[in-house]
Amino acid sequence: MKVMEARLTGAPISSCRIDPVVALTWDVAELLNRHLDMMRGQTPSESCHVMSADDLFAAGARIFALRDDDMTLGIAALKPLDDSHGELKSMHTRSEARGRGVGGALVQRILTEARDLGLARVSLETGSEAPFAPARRLYERHGFSYCPPFAGYADDPLSVFMTRTL
Repeated sequence: MKVMEARLTGAPISSCRIDPVVALTWDVAELLNRHLDMMRGQTPSESCHVMSADDLFAAGARIFALRDDDMTLGIAALKPLDDSHGELKSMHTRSEARGRGVGGALVQRILTEARDLGLARVSLETGSEAPFAPARRLYERHGFSYCPPFAGYADDPLSVFMTRTL
């Protein structure tokens, strides 16, 4: 356990790499399942918009994994909404690796991918309650601003919607 803890807290984020996920691997599945369980545990089903790995792939999402050697520290996905608009989905950092810049690096990778695809806008839905405050602050730091619901989402007191142009 001490070796794992040292690897999770010791290395700077610059020593990590972000890989596209072209097929579901055990490490990505494990982190996506952690994310699914966490979101379902914090949010009532009618307000929970988390997607399973199968649903992400079926929707044509591009999934990315941030890895330190062979350990996956974080994941994020870019789901296409139309030719000019994408949605940031399934942002999750392994709890043991939080505070190292994993989320910021993944947001930057998603924005780069969106630009490479010719998208003009990236939007997201996240929770409005206190446990989601760190995520909202992360998105704000990366240029996202609050917006009305998009892409079929409905107003919900447990959700906030954010967007940014590219």
